[in-house]
Amino acid sequence: MKRIYKIAVFTFTSLFILGCSEDFLEVDSRENIEAEDRDENFSPEDFVTGVYGQFTDFNYAFSYLGITEIISDNADKGSAPTDTGTDKHLLDDLEFTSTAPSVSNMWEHWYKTIGRANYAIAYAEEEGGPDTGRLIAEAKFLRAYTYFFLVRGFGGVTIQGEVEFVDGEPIIDPDVDLSARNTQEEVYTYIEQDLMDAISVLPAKSEYPPQDLGRATRGAAQALLSKVHLYQEEWSEALEQANAVISSGEYGLEPNYEDVWREYSENGIESIFEIQGRGEPIVHGVQQYSTTQGARGTSGWGWGFNTPSESLVDAFDAEGDSIRKDATIIFAGETLWDGREVSSSVENPRYNEKAYSSANAGDGDGDKNIRVLRYAEILLIKAEAEAQLGNLAAAMDALNEVRERVDLDPVSGLGQQELLEKIWNERRLELAFEHDRWFDLTRTGQAPEAMAAHGKDFQERHYLFPIPENQRIQTPGMEQNPGW
Repeated sequence: MKRIYKIAVFTFTSLFILGCSEDFLEVDSRENIEAEDRDENFSPEDFVTGVYGQFTDFNYAFSYLGITEIISDNADKGSAPTDTGTDKHLLDDLEFTSTAPSVSNMWEHWYKTIGRANYAIAYAEEEGGPDTGRLIAEAKFLRAYTYFFLVRGFGGVTIQGEVEFVDGEPIIDPDVDLSARNTQEEVYTYIEQDLMDAISVLPAKSEYPPQDLGRATRGAAQALLSKVHLYQEEWSEALEQANAVISSGEYGLEPNYEDVWREYSENGIESIFEIQGRGEPIVHGVQQYSTTQGARGTSGWGWGFNTPSESLVDAFDAEGDSIRKDATIIFAGETLWDGREVSSSVENPRYNEKAYSSANAGDGDGDKNIRVLRYAEILLIKAEAEAQLGNLAAAMDALNEVRERVDLDPVSGLGQQELLEKIWNERRLELAFEHDRWFDLTRTGQAPEAMAAHGKDFQERHYLFPIPENQRIQTPGMEQNPGW
């Protein structure tokens, strides 16, 4: 899908299509778009592919790190003590407030993404064409993926008004009360409907031509829906969708864990969905994702943020998991797989190897795909759902398939609670730095104990992020989350 980001930059950066008004929730679909531009210069595919481009924004290289990883027990702020990263020190210490820039940046960015998806869907419906159904399904997948972040992070949020063309002009639903929050259940229902719509239309991964590899697929929608059900403790539904992915024959595990993050495995057998960050030549990769997390210092190549914690190292060591530890963590003084020597004098003792790009030495635009959904996680979702349903043998089979790849002994003879804790720990080790740890801690109730062990004071209010203060200034009637 190498052309997607070239289109995205031209369409959405150069022309500022779908720019955001002062209210994050009210994205003006008509801004700077003349009717003749829509008709003559841009296709529905251009607008849908522009939604993909939202996931390459710098927010995903910095603010996103703060609220998904640095905040958790997997990571420390890193960098220099004097470099706060604006608010990364506050997130690291669980001392952030409703004015935290990282929280508000992602809130705004996610709503911009949803607004663009809404417009892309409406435009595709208006224009028609042979690929209309698929393009709408792709946009619905991306919209669902974005709402999933919002509902996990903030609970019930406003479902943004959809766009409809009236007399050739895009109109946002005027009846949506932007100060009112939908319930968490309503948001999840909306996500599920988008994904079911996508599943009914999207092709399988193997059915895409090579130039479109990386677009949303039926398997990606099924995998995300499985995860959505998991977060709602809908175990049977989560299992059903996980089994659909597993039985499709489209996916499998990479034989070697460390290969998952190499260039040659991008969009490979384990990949269910990933953000495309590579072009020929690189036009617009994921902005500075590798740079912000690269080794810091005179002999380094990055800013040094989001560094693996001692707690994570201890978790790998406790499990005897040297394969995933070495593939996940760059240690000061080591020589990397590509021959790059990491000086022992770099500023931090550890860095995130999953963000490392062999070709990137501080470039602004990244050249590395970001893995979002992969087959190993689907096996772990299956394991958790089976365990919750009391199918312990089936749960252990799925869990052991993941463990076998990294030469860990198979699990056997565990009771339900012990097995669940084993699965949750496996998720930590398998998916470290893949932006799920904080949400796993909060959804499973592990957060208070895990963060205390990490030396941080987790409070009841931390189960949800605060609604950003700027949003509440713009929509004063919007209710704040408890404790904020």
